[in-house]
Amino acid sequence: MNFVFCHLSLKDVLLAIDIGNTNISFGVFQGNKIIRRFSIPTKAYRLKSLKNKLGRITISDAIICSVVPAVSKIMEKDLEKLLGKQPYIIGKGIKVPINNLYLKPKQVGQDRLVNAYAGIKLYGVPLIAVDFGTAVTFDVVSRNKEYLGGMILPGLGISLDALNQRTALLPKIKLEEPKEFIGRDTKGSMLSGIVYGFAALTDDLVIRIKKKIGKNAKVIGTGGNIDLIGKYCRQIDKIDRDLTFKGLNFIYRNFLDSAAYCRRII
Repeated sequence: MNFVFCHLSLKDVLLAIDIGNTNISFGVFQGNKIIRRFSIPTKAYRLKSLKNKLGRITISDAIICSVVPAVSKIMEKDLEKLLGKQPYIIGKGIKVPINNLYLKPKQVGQDRLVNAYAGIKLYGVPLIAVDFGTAVTFDVVSRNKEYLGGMILPGLGISLDALNQRTALLPKIKLEEPKEFIGRDTKGSMLSGIVYGFAALTDDLVIRIKKKIGKNAKVIGTGGNIDLIGKYCRQIDKIDRDLTFKGLNFIYRNFLDSAAYCRRII
């Protein structure tokens, strides 16, 4: 019995999917190059909307990272229809290849492990990955490439909404860049407090984490709000908006290279 091993072609197109609480983000890869990005609000997701976004792009495989299990199940079924096969799902059949030192490893969000792994591959260790999404997460990797854990905080949008929902007089406003440091009206004061406050918080936590893992730790910023907050954070070394996508692509291709070469019996 003979086997022919066929390596993944760089012409094959991978759809990397990051399912978050607010948005589902999609990255289309050809080899290691991302050729398209788009997002769909999580609550508004439908297979039709995904097809519309893809347009004429034909994908050959897909990999999902999710923090919303109910949406993952829907997405999995939709991709089976689209691809004619099951997508890869992080944490289900495919694991992030990192030494996870969390006290209860299964409690760590898969997106956090993906970010940590991508950071190791791209920027080295020790590492701090800060993701400004619906929540703000800090993920810490030791010089030995161990995932140590991190921190979880309410995100900028959640915090801004809470001011409106939990107070009598503060209005509901859109998250945007503050016009000045010292706000001179209610909206300006709220925006300044959220943006500059989170920037200061980020810088201080990074300094404290570096005392634990080493002053040479690289700090990578990512997530949906990184473009807004990144310029105010003095301790962030590199902004990588595609960190999660890149991690998913790395994991997918490494998985195929090490354990899932195509096998065809002649």
